[in-house]
Amino acid sequence: MQFKIHRWLTAALLAGALLLTSCAGNSNTASSGSSSSGTTATPSATASTPAATAALPRLSGEATIEMRVKGSPIRIRVDGANAPITAGNFVDLVNREVYNGLSFHRVVKSPQPFVAQGGDPLSKDSNVPADLLGTGSFVDPETSQPRYVPLEIKPTGAAEPIYGQTFEQAGITQPPALKHTRGAVAMARSQFPDSASAQFYFALSDLSFLDGSYAVFGYVTDGMNVVDQIEQGDRIESAKVTSGLDRLTNGGE
Repeated sequence: MQFKIHRWLTAALLAGALLLTSCAGNSNTASSGSSSSGTTATPSATASTPAATAALPRLSGEATIEMRVKGSPIRIRVDGANAPITAGNFVDLVNREVYNGLSFHRVVKSPQPFVAQGGDPLSKDSNVPADLLGTGSFVDPETSQPRYVPLEIKPTGAAEPIYGQTFEQAGITQPPALKHTRGAVAMARSQFPDSASAQFYFALSDLSFLDGSYAVFGYVTDGMNVVDQIEQGDRIESAKVTSGLDRLTNGGE
């Protein structure tokens, strides 16, 4: 019984840490004039409405990404069939080269393997204080505003994802179609469900306690050994779309 309680407390603490260090939950702000700048402006409460999501990038079907870290490739299958907006946002940012040069600002491997989290646009500038990393968002150069995507999680067997709510908030009891198994790639966010922007994380182990609360949008298909070696401060050397870009709509350049 004590072992089970210890595991539950550890899971709760890890989930809380992920929430607090995600993209828009900090009161500090920082920005620049480039398309990869960061900001912590509070996301709109209507981010998950049809009108708000209509202009967001959307992926129909699958795409593949090759990300290079420590000189080695990590290949990711992005699932637009089950997470079209979340997957579309990620593919669009990769295609814009937003992730090139960004760091992994939070890597948790103890007391158990948890996540390697990166993709904060603020991390491009090595002079940004470490305590600000984890607060940045992608700023769309066309609008000069942060782009946020809604929390998007599709229940198993459902025709459409649930938007703007966790499964607990929506009263959903079945598991999600995309689960937090080892190698899952998902979006970090703040306490606001619709606050994901550019920051993502790799699941370093099965993290079922995150299912229904954070949006998984793909899986590592090759290079998990590279993911396991990521240390805090390591940078994404490059990321590119290797297939499926033709399935992206509303993307930029």
